Amino acid sequence: MTDAGRATDEFMDALKARDPHEKEFHQAVEDVVSAVMPWYLEQDDLRRAGVLERLAEPDRTISFRVAWEDDAGAVQMNRGWRVQFSHVLGPYKGGLRFAASVDQSVLKFLGFEQILKNSLTGLPMGGAKGGADFDPKGRSDREIARFCQSFMAELHRHIGPDIDVPAGDMGVGAEEISVLFGAYLRLTNTWHGALTGKGCTFGGSPVRLEATGYGCVYFCELMLGARDDTLEGKRVAISGSGNVALHAAEKAVERGAKVVTLSDSGGVVVREDGLRQDDFADIRRIKAGRGRLSELDGAGLDYRDGAKPWGVECDVAMPCATQNEVEEEDAATLLDGGVKAICEGANMPLTAEAAGRLREAGVLHGPGKASNAGGVAVSGFEQSQNAQRQSWSRDEVDRRLKEIMKGIHGRCLDMHDGDGAGEVDYVRCANLAGFRRVAQAMRSFGVF
Repeated sequence: MTDAGRATDEFMDALKARDPHEKEFHQAVEDVVSAVMPWYLEQDDLRRAGVLERLAEPDRTISFRVAWEDDAGAVQMNRGWRVQFSHVLGPYKGGLRFAASVDQSVLKFLGFEQILKNSLTGLPMGGAKGGADFDPKGRSDREIARFCQSFMAELHRHIGPDIDVPAGDMGVGAEEISVLFGAYLRLTNTWHGALTGKGCTFGGSPVRLEATGYGCVYFCELMLGARDDTLEGKRVAISGSGNVALHAAEKAVERGAKVVTLSDSGGVVVREDGLRQDDFADIRRIKAGRGRLSELDGAGLDYRDGAKPWGVECDVAMPCATQNEVEEEDAATLLDGGVKAICEGANMPLTAEAAGRLREAGVLHGPGKASNAGGVAVSGFEQSQNAQRQSWSRDEVDRRLKEIMKGIHGRCLDMHDGDGAGEVDYVRCANLAGFRRVAQAMRSFGVF
């Protein structure tokens, strides 16, 4: 075993002893530590300063009760969190997630990833994440609104444009952000950009809704371009059917690709000759009514109950649903189907075993902290527009988004160029590029 391998094992053993039940958090940290450790061992000043150890511990974790009343008049209770991980590069920035699966481990993994993702954008943003174990599925609009208002009754004490600026995430879309922002205004009597993802009529930014999906496609094109290839004509399998998946699908089709799948928790919908704009409109209509993709079976669409997208032959895979959705057997299936590139629209959608399998096979792999950074980048643009009391045009925001994704890709290539020839390991390069910027800031601040 190499010195870096031993040091990584020792670091992870200490982390797991301190936080023994946080498996998602362990996975996210190990992915970063294993990538940066060879370089970190050569940085005596950073090691003496304990930068890596400090970065793996949040600045603070805020946990609180959220009591709310359902439509039957019964009081319900959930748990809310805000994990403020690091603000050495700027105010804390990261989404809010409402889902039954949310717990402290999930939010710590997301917050830790957010530090490096935000660092890669080059914008002045720290890393955070928050949410609640509240499941919006099956709840009425009024119940969701009451929950959001109760959630903000505590959260507003801990956020602000120069402190922490949450956005949306799974289970928190434009409607929820609107209610949360309204509650914030009522509680603080102050209008400023304390939340992003707002409607364009009250301080939101054009392209924010589309940004994560669009950015994922732009990054995929940059990876393929580095191999003198293009997205045009490629078969693309996409998981999910929310904002990220749908906008990635629409942008991929616009760029000449053939999108063959979308999915939800029930199964996958397949169109072998490529999904069309009217298919996307149907999916939006169904999802707006909290329906299922199974309603689309027929008329050229094949719904496969209980299936995953990865069994459909594709050149490019874009997992856009949730963490650890691509397991090792899924990676093997993708390889059998001829996959050449995988670009993550979700956060940590591959298990460590799946990522290793694809790496060994030489598949291009755009990690989420690079490929899905478009969403937080446009959130950063929204912060700037709010601070300046300005509103940029859609074309201007999209132009800036493309530049951000190009810059992230360039930072990855800079890390690769230092190693000489060979294929670009985007996972390692993204981790190292993001970490180095944060590490130098932490070292500059002294004991912090």
